[in-house]
Amino acid sequence: MDVTRMTDPPLCEGPVLSPRRPRSRIPDGACDCHFHIFDDPSVQVPTRSYTAPEASVRQYQSMARTLGLARGVVVQPSVYGTDNRTTLGAMPGDKTIKRIAVIAPDIDDAALDQMADCGVVGVRVNLLFSGGSGFEDIQSIARRVAGRGWHLQFLVDVNKIEDLAGLVSSLPLPVVFDHMGHVSAAQGLESPGFQTMLTLLERGQIWVKLSGAYRVTAESRAPYTDVAAMARKLISTNPDNLVWGTDWPHPQIKTEMPDDGDLIDLLADWVDNEDMLRRILVNNPERLHGFEPWDKHDS
Repeated sequence: MDVTRMTDPPLCEGPVLSPRRPRSRIPDGACDCHFHIFDDPSVQVPTRSYTAPEASVRQYQSMARTLGLARGVVVQPSVYGTDNRTTLGAMPGDKTIKRIAVIAPDIDDAALDQMADCGVVGVRVNLLFSGGSGFEDIQSIARRVAGRGWHLQFLVDVNKIEDLAGLVSSLPLPVVFDHMGHVSAAQGLESPGFQTMLTLLERGQIWVKLSGAYRVTAESRAPYTDVAAMARKLISTNPDNLVWGTDWPHPQIKTEMPDDGDLIDLLADWVDNEDMLRRILVNNPERLHGFEPWDKHDS
């Protein structure tokens, strides 16, 4: 992994490498729909907002085994720009792993074909951190990948999109919002962007990730009680268009480093029953990301 220099953004704290086992039992086939790998060969771009710590495949797999996670989606982080080599190369050939890439609008079809062969099922547009794609690229990128059955994944505070409904309606592919729309708990349920997101979710026009509670809380550690109302409202609105992710290794956060075991228990606290937990952790990821149904999995 590229080595930080004195002029680089500060190095982020690394994850908890020995998380506790969750108190809550999760269903077989559970999927972590949002995590990152920070390792060779990708190089962190000079324009990044933070310097990522080492977060290797081996470290991730150890955490996932402790939590009982069977499948996962590697998401390209902003620090690598469009250098997707680390994301594409993590756990090659593993059918339980899918990938989200970051691309330039002028990428050629051969490169997209190669990404599809590596398990890419979507493209991320990061509007929060330097190194991600820009707003002006969204329509072009969407047109490039719409015919491939991929989706477009946004990391953005939905309150900062002037016409959220119009943007979603204009895109020719499914749309996913990271981290509950990245709306701060202080703004909460009644903020215009969150309300619009709820309407779109209720209509089945978007997907939302129940992740990153520590990114929107005003509290320093789990259980992030100020986020619970937002999460439960999303769940009650349309649980069939929700997925969950750890966001491991939790880069660029202002809270204490979370224990991933706590994050499983947090989700279980938000969800009413085992059937709904299975939908969010197993069935919905199969629909969104194209995983083989777990009941057909040769375990």
